[in-house]
Amino acid sequence: MGVSRLDVFYRRLLLTKLFIGGWGKPEDLKRIFEFRKLIGDREKCKTLVPEDYPVYINKTEEHSDCQIHEGFFISPLEHLVPGILPPEAVKARFQFIVPKRWQKNRPVCIHLAGTGDHFFWRRRTLMARPMIKEAGMASLLLENPYYGSRKPKDQLRSCLKNVSDLFVMGGALILESTVLLRWLDREGYWPLGMTGISMGGYMASLAVTNWPKPIPLIPCLSWSTASSVFTTGVLSKAVNWAELEKQYAINSVYEEEIINLLEYCGADSFKMGPELVKNVDSVEHLLGLSGGERGGKSEAGRGLLIGGCLESGGARDRVDHLLSSVNSGGTSLDSLSRNMNANTTLHGKKSDSAKCFRPSLHRESISFMKGVMDECTHMANFSVPVDTSLIIVVQAKEDAYIPRTGVLSLQEIWPGCEVRYLNGGHVSAYLFKQNVFRQAIYDAFNRFCLKYPNLH
Repeated sequence: MGVSRLDVFYRRLLLTKLFIGGWGKPEDLKRIFEFRKLIGDREKCKTLVPEDYPVYINKTEEHSDCQIHEGFFISPLEHLVPGILPPEAVKARFQFIVPKRWQKNRPVCIHLAGTGDHFFWRRRTLMARPMIKEAGMASLLLENPYYGSRKPKDQLRSCLKNVSDLFVMGGALILESTVLLRWLDREGYWPLGMTGISMGGYMASLAVTNWPKPIPLIPCLSWSTASSVFTTGVLSKAVNWAELEKQYAINSVYEEEIINLLEYCGADSFKMGPELVKNVDSVEHLLGLSGGERGGKSEAGRGLLIGGCLESGGARDRVDHLLSSVNSGGTSLDSLSRNMNANTTLHGKKSDSAKCFRPSLHRESISFMKGVMDECTHMANFSVPVDTSLIIVVQAKEDAYIPRTGVLSLQEIWPGCEVRYLNGGHVSAYLFKQNVFRQAIYDAFNRFCLKYPNLH
């Protein structure tokens, strides 16, 4: 399946770069990876968030069709991994939009925010208010860390400053979703479910892996891992690869220590090989870049210029050999980095100039990005939701933001889940298919009520 031209065009409007600060502090990455091992195991997490964790409502607005409650609580991540959240993000804020009249039961769906979805207006207008009208269903809109009132002062719009910020966001949202589900359960709402679009769908999926009961989950325009989003999807063009490569080359802690903490290096971290290059070529073609621009001379085409900096045939052959051995033999990230380093060692010492200009650097950085992204966002690294038959995934066939090639499918990781495909790409689905997302929510909730009529 090809990629949507609208997705590619829309990405070109994004002028700001992602991850301008780099990977994040090595010590932060280490703490996050250790915490991921805990949060990835539902059994270990049962007591992380107390049943009576305090949640506060500080404002209520009356509308003709609903009440809108505004509330807040302190993110449990601040207690469990102190100082990892920016100060602005410690207080979690939400809107709870409740119908004046319930049609049946008191269902509530938690909506997590997609990329660029600051504050609450977008989700309230496009999803929550129509859901009250169509199904008498309440919605709870949680504000993501790094967005809206939780955005750090030095962050430009929606562009996360560090790669590690995405992982902190995910860890916070898993715990914060648990707080809200428990609070809604205490207050007598039923049934409860979770949804999100794009990044919000990823985050909702992560949150549900940690919930100890059957629960409807409707992830829209998301897939099994975020790694492909930033390595082969069109958003890879917005990544500040120059800064990431520089940090990876100069600070050996990333390849010598961080790589050793990655547990998820197997199933598909290096499956992509030829597919990676093929996808890059097709996207570059759609962007209208010439061969010369692909060589790294044009900043617009810098995103995934595999091999663009490999001027000598010998260097290209060595790197291709290394990557092909990884693809065929399942070599670990460890041995890959050792082999790469052997090519850049001068008389037993690695010079800074050799570090920064080694021909394989861009490929190494992409491999490292894939490894750390899979470690913290791959659904195979988390518990399987309690009942996968309650999961309805909505995907766009020509999604250029969320590539599905070369990664495990959600059906493989969550046997029994349903996947519905829309024609078109990411942007067109987001703009014109909100009604399809809402119908999937209603279907998943109805499925839950039929299967668990007494589970409350």
